[in-house]
Amino acid sequence: MMLPLNASEAAVSTFLLVGIPGLEGVHIWISIPICLMYLMAILGNCTILFVIRTEPSLHEPMYHFLPMLALSDLGLSFSSLPTMLRIFLFNTMEISADACIAQEFFIHGFTEMESSVLLIMSFDRFVAIRNPLRYSSILTSSRVLHIGLAFAFKSILLVLPLPFTLKRLKYCNKRLLSHSFCLHQDVMKLACSDNRVNFYYGLFVALCMMSDSMLISVFYVFILKTVLGIASHGEWLKALNTCVSHSCAVLIFYVPNITLAIMHRLPKHMSPLAMILIADAFLLVPPLMNPILYCVKTQQIRVKVLEKLENLGLKSK
Repeated sequence: MMLPLNASEAAVSTFLLVGIPGLEGVHIWISIPICLMYLMAILGNCTILFVIRTEPSLHEPMYHFLPMLALSDLGLSFSSLPTMLRIFLFNTMEISADACIAQEFFIHGFTEMESSVLLIMSFDRFVAIRNPLRYSSILTSSRVLHIGLAFAFKSILLVLPLPFTLKRLKYCNKRLLSHSFCLHQDVMKLACSDNRVNFYYGLFVALCMMSDSMLISVFYVFILKTVLGIASHGEWLKALNTCVSHSCAVLIFYVPNITLAIMHRLPKHMSPLAMILIADAFLLVPPLMNPILYCVKTQQIRVKVLEKLENLGLKSK
């Protein structure tokens, strides 16, 4: 955690990002699926935002959380897009220290925001199944808005110290990072000055996100307990079906996130290639899959999306 500072070492002002080691010669080909994934993620999340914004029938509390999730996914995509495309399309690996620190702030900020949204959505599903008759009175539109704003504010405040703690560090000689984008735990390892504050605060942020996942698990335990008490098999399946999209979104988000956190804390026992692939999956897969999950599993959204596409097709003719 604490690195000796040698006065003879020259301070660095730029870092080097990496693509996929050993496959540098085919980075241009790897960029094709990466570009397609980014394009589909941006298009899918913008579609969710547009449909919910323009359809009065979807202006209900249960659908207000999807725009929050879509905005978090768009933020993650746009935060990592510049450096990913620079590396795989143009083989440009260098990034200034200030740009790197700014990128890690946005990536961690939108990651924390998505974690918060998934937590709120689990509470929403809990209330809908536990108290269906009181659902509309408990989660009103204004209350949902206030909850969303409070959690967004919490996410910003939680990660706000990260760039300032990185900025105060000195970086000497070592400047090769482990990914195609900047992460707090990756940048702080390059410091040649005392980085204990970064280590402990980074651990605190990680534990806060872990607490979100634990609370989500608690809500699902209560949901399962309630569902198992339902006598009708049809109602039992219907109640569980309302949680399928959210539970898949939780797994898609937390599995690579937690895996990557463990890998960064046990680097000697982990393959660098595996770490890179997990990190890329962490930023690429959730924004891509969340719109697909909610369009496929939520009938109201699926119907409205198909209607919009049909209307666009008729207008083009």
